[in-house]
Amino acid sequence: MEVPNGHHGRDLWQYGPVYKEILYEVDDPVATITLNRPEALNAWTPRMGLEVRHAVAQAEQDPAVVGSILTGAGRGFCAGADLNVLSELTRGGGFSDEEAAQELASSPGDPSFGEDLQGEYTYLMAVPKPIIAAINGPIAGMAVPIALACDLRFMAEDAVLTTAFSQRGLIAEWGISWLLPRLVGSATALDLLFSSRKLTGTDAAQLGLVNLALPGSELLAHSRGYVEELAARCSPTSLATMKRQVYQWLHAGLGPAEREAYKLMLESFGRPDFAEGVKSFQERRAPRFKRLGQ
Repeated sequence: MEVPNGHHGRDLWQYGPVYKEILYEVDDPVATITLNRPEALNAWTPRMGLEVRHAVAQAEQDPAVVGSILTGAGRGFCAGADLNVLSELTRGGGFSDEEAAQELASSPGDPSFGEDLQGEYTYLMAVPKPIIAAINGPIAGMAVPIALACDLRFMAEDAVLTTAFSQRGLIAEWGISWLLPRLVGSATALDLLFSSRKLTGTDAAQLGLVNLALPGSELLAHSRGYVEELAARCSPTSLATMKRQVYQWLHAGLGPAEREAYKLMLESFGRPDFAEGVKSFQERRAPRFKRLGQ
């Protein structure tokens, strides 16, 4: 049987169905999820959403994966919702694919991150492993809140971003009204939502909407290098705990966050990763931390 989508000979039972609208590749320590409808600028469909969710669950469970990269095939990241889907919605149809939902049933994300992070796309924030959006080209509409739900965003300097909602008679979708102000402030968030003006990657980096803008030719290598650096030097358990801390307390008080941090700090003193981290520093060598799931 042919191994689909670059799985490097891993057993197919681990990955379930063959994906039709994304590509999924694991190359230790990175899982790369590529939106793969380049002829439509990777416009989002219900099936694509389910396939991404399924692939994220696979990466979450795979000990070889320290972090994941979400990117787009061809010249675009994602143009937002597919126009055929939008047309169906104007006729009273739904944004769903029941057949694909049964085929691609999955539940990524750690429930301990809290109910707030169990949404349609905010589940990305509850996955214990880092997720990077590598925005290689145009990104619009619902693709923007999906990218904002990733932990980090690297963007090609000349790629273009627009929220687009106001120009389609829509509202701030999929949690972007919560995510965007926390990245750029309420006034700038409202400007981007009201006007749907276009930002380049360079503009987005200056606003703090993305972590870094760089030449498109360097985007994937930089994203992969970031995960490789985490894999070489950082405790995956620490990464998972810190991710939960940041998102869980993002809209809560400082006092409870500080008290929980003290409790978690005491717990970390008793874990093997702490002993290895100190020992490797003393011995001036790279640490040897266990991967999640090992």
